[in-house]
Amino acid sequence: MRSTIITRTFLFMLCGTIGLVSCKSKEEKKIAPPSGAGGPGKGNNMPIRVEGFLVQPRTVSEKLEVPGSIIAFEATELRPEVSGRVTQINIREGQSVAKGALLVKLYDGDLQAQLQKLKVQLEIYEKTAQRQAELLKIDGISKQEYDLSVLQVNNIKADMELIKTSIAKTEIRAPFNGRLGLRNISMGAYVTPATLITNIRQEDQLKLEFTVPEKYSSKMAAGKNVSFTLEGLKNRMSAKVIATEEAVTEETRSLKVRAVVQGRSPQLIPGAFAKVEVDFGQDNNALLIPTQAVIPQARFKKVIVYRGGIAQFETVTTGIRDSTFVQITSGLNAGDTIVTTGLLSIKPESKLQITKLN
Repeated sequence: MRSTIITRTFLFMLCGTIGLVSCKSKEEKKIAPPSGAGGPGKGNNMPIRVEGFLVQPRTVSEKLEVPGSIIAFEATELRPEVSGRVTQINIREGQSVAKGALLVKLYDGDLQAQLQKLKVQLEIYEKTAQRQAELLKIDGISKQEYDLSVLQVNNIKADMELIKTSIAKTEIRAPFNGRLGLRNISMGAYVTPATLITNIRQEDQLKLEFTVPEKYSSKMAAGKNVSFTLEGLKNRMSAKVIATEEAVTEETRSLKVRAVVQGRSPQLIPGAFAKVEVDFGQDNNALLIPTQAVIPQARFKKVIVYRGGIAQFETVTTGIRDSTFVQITSGLNAGDTIVTTGLLSIKPESKLQITKLN
């Protein structure tokens, strides 16, 4: 009886041991990775298959298209220098006038009366000075008396010049050859220096104004030629840069440029929108790569370079671009091979296999 119990106990323990060993073997099989398993390119004998692009020097023409505006060569608002009542208006709205043409005359009756009074006084003092000059020759008067008479003559002449200047301020004349705008006054109106009479623009020559990004500021020197077109016109016109702003605008990081339009066309009107094209010439050693090869990051841009079958991430600086290619100004050399496909699955030092090289 006792022998039977011992036998049964032994069998029970043997079955338990076999079960534990079996479960442990299954768990180890479940946890153990398959042979050759691992992350892409790490601990894996199978490289990632990708397509590559051989970086070679190419010829590229760097052009920039920006919006611009046509502006008058000279433009100003005409306002009176003094207050007064309008007695004459010679403004023909929308018409061209010559420099110095009288446009508006203000009342100057009181100034004319003062000028006439001074003319009479001047005549009297001049005659007195002439008589004293004769007396001085025969020592009939002292030199001091004669000098006082001459001084009075000069004072009267100075007063007359002041009156003439005041009279000139009652005349509003065209400051340059140009086209008048709409007049804002009528005959008999009382105007002050704050009153806008009309506008005048010089339109026999026009300017082109536009802005360029900060990185092109050093290339926009005076004398550079640019071309532009207007909406609805097929003819391309040219302009020559005359000046740029002294600094880059902080808000937009752009530089304002002004150019003189070459020639004159009836279609050119101040304020018109223009599409400006700036040609910075050709670069025969530009390094261009497909745009999809560039990996944008928070502060930098990177590309994956294929070197000896290994992926290496390089930081690059980009230049001009189009819909297909982008220029690399630093970070790559001619002869490098970059990866253009499977970029998201590649990690640094991953093994690569080039299946197609463009």
